[in-house]
Amino acid sequence: MTQLNYKDRYWTSDDGLQLHYRDYPGDEQKTPIICIPGLTRNIRDFVHLGDWLDGKRRIIMVDLRGRGESEYAKDSTSYNVKTYVGDIISLMDENKIAKAVFFGTSLGGIVTMVIASRHPARIAGAMINDIGPDVDQRGLDRIAEYLGQGRSFDTWAHAARDMAVINKDIFPDFKLKDWIAHAKKLYGMNSSGRIKLDYDMKISDPFESKGGDNAALWRALDSLQDVPTLILRGALSDLFSLATAQKMLGRLNKAELVTIPRVGHAPTLEEPASLDAIAALLQRIN
Repeated sequence: MTQLNYKDRYWTSDDGLQLHYRDYPGDEQKTPIICIPGLTRNIRDFVHLGDWLDGKRRIIMVDLRGRGESEYAKDSTSYNVKTYVGDIISLMDENKIAKAVFFGTSLGGIVTMVIASRHPARIAGAMINDIGPDVDQRGLDRIAEYLGQGRSFDTWAHAARDMAVINKDIFPDFKLKDWIAHAKKLYGMNSSGRIKLDYDMKISDPFESKGGDNAALWRALDSLQDVPTLILRGALSDLFSLATAQKMLGRLNKAELVTIPRVGHAPTLEEPASLDAIAALLQRIN
């Protein structure tokens, strides 16, 4: 496997924010991939895919506004799906990308569904990771407990142990080294040497903590009806039920559902079963 020379780049949102993405080169005859992370996450959830693809396809990983190396929004009300969709379309236009395969984890999966609804010509395929139009209240309650709290730690081991306490049911097989690696995806070190969450705490301001039926998102999902789609679900997920996953599968003509064992919300995409499923999806898309 070749170590690829990715580039860290920036694009400008419609409201003037400098937003960050990482760009791995690949076969220009193949449809590129755009990776969109979850609510509190960033590009580090996807970077392993750059080397895994090994130049077979261009892959772009985005830091949504307020996360990672992207600028924080001046107005926290812009932390919403409609704005994220606009940001992604601006990125595509700036890069002259007519269409892409979208990999969306959690919130990124919702953004993917809405892109399919509003810009159907821009989507060639989709991987929806542990999210659906309906979300379970248990998972939302868990997220609401820690969202925007601004934890900070002296060492990576302390950050990892804190994550292990909160998320022990999500990754029951993780050891301390796994939790440290996981913490390094979500946290960053500030100029004072403190290890802090790598997102704007104000993303919690517009967070909707009420689950249940979402008719608008079901209609958005239907825009993927004839698009090659992979639905990934963690077998232990408290946010994405099997019933919702199966309902999604029944509405889509070109979808596959793969359940990742011994994982909750959300699969890391480093699991062999996840990578096998992603490889099978990409084989269906030029």
